[in-house]
Amino acid sequence: MLDIPVPPHPTTLAEWLAHAERLHPVTIDMGLERVQRVARRMGLALDCPVITVAGTNGKGSTCAMLESIYAQSGYRTGVYTSPHLVHFEERCRIAGEPVAASELLPSFAEVEAARLGQSGDDGQGEVSLSYFEFTTLAILRTLSRNGLDLAILEIGLGGRLDAVNIVDPDCAVITSIALDHMALLGNDREAIGFEKAGIMRTGRPVVVSDPVPPQSVLDRALEIGAELWRVGRDFHFAGDQQQWGWAMHPSHGGRRYSGLAYPALRGANQLVNASGVLAAVEALRGRLPVTAQAVRNGLAMVELPGRFQIVPGSPALVLDVAHNPHSVAALAENLDAMGFYPGTHAVFGAMADKDLGAMLERIAPLIDHWYLTDLPLPRASSAAALATLLDGQPATAPGGQSRVAGQYPDPMTALRAAVSRADPADRIVVFGSFYTVGGVLQDGVPRMSAKHLPG
Repeated sequence: MLDIPVPPHPTTLAEWLAHAERLHPVTIDMGLERVQRVARRMGLALDCPVITVAGTNGKGSTCAMLESIYAQSGYRTGVYTSPHLVHFEERCRIAGEPVAASELLPSFAEVEAARLGQSGDDGQGEVSLSYFEFTTLAILRTLSRNGLDLAILEIGLGGRLDAVNIVDPDCAVITSIALDHMALLGNDREAIGFEKAGIMRTGRPVVVSDPVPPQSVLDRALEIGAELWRVGRDFHFAGDQQQWGWAMHPSHGGRRYSGLAYPALRGANQLVNASGVLAAVEALRGRLPVTAQAVRNGLAMVELPGRFQIVPGSPALVLDVAHNPHSVAALAENLDAMGFYPGTHAVFGAMADKDLGAMLERIAPLIDHWYLTDLPLPRASSAAALATLLDGQPATAPGGQSRVAGQYPDPMTALRAAVSRADPADRIVVFGSFYTVGGVLQDGVPRMSAKHLPG
């Protein structure tokens, strides 16, 4: 009998992630049939209420605010969000902290056994999973083992066919819907809205915090009999420069909060996100009661790196994962609201499949000097290609010169160049992709002085 060598079983998180990257012929493969089959073999289930969050922008902030409020009420929360900025473990938070890599390893092994048909075999043989599907199942299994009071799940892409949607939410939240990932989700907001609406469930609440939702979202809620809660109709918010307030329509109980401090996450768009968060809290109040003080404390203490994150120092540093025209427009609005700075320097790297022209058109007038960076992904635009695109934008540099200060192999090298050139009174903004922001956070939040930057 021949001895057939057995490939070594991955023993570290890095090995498991590398293994998951090799399994499937395409990076993104929309559909639930394969991932559902493996989940059934695993007997995967979450034994707690679930909130699922979909949308183009605002998902991460919404998840973070929900997590913070429920933690302040004493509940044990589990959060799945993607992508990560620096470390994969950031995608799975238990009780507010990223899970240890060692805690993920048994879940990866269980997914692999089920995928190969070694456990829960249904006679259908091996199942090919994409990286996102494989890792989603591993994180869901990790959450299921942690005795949670609430699971908060962020959709990775779209909604209807995203791997996260194998879990039935007790409450769905749909944040702002804009044009992004159009090759996969459709060419307009109506088509994209239909995909996002796939997270709704019959008879269960869906909170829509987009002030002008596509009709496809409203139609889908009516078609399946979901309980629709809309901002501007079922709940409202208003604020001045000092504070803000929120109110539920009397038909939903009429609860009110007044004199709220602004959320700790900066940016005008965060009030819209926070308003949807409070509606979701009301939707689940019967199962997970939350105090008014927990709401106030949760919003005041929430943290989420890379969402208009301002690092104090000289020069000031702004980190923002804005990576599509809608989120870049919000970033531009927030930069305008910061007040006057003599010069604004941008560290910018982005994916080639984004609407880069629309992104740059909105923010280019605010940027004096660009430091363009390559990113470590095949689908990323090169710094050289970005430079060509920027040279087509109207110039504001003295004498009409190109505002491209340089092209760099990675975000940290670009940031070091920006710091060395910027005056202390200037500001630097790092944006364009999770990978751009993550690239300058590899060693923690940079201290804004050239002598303190790594390298």
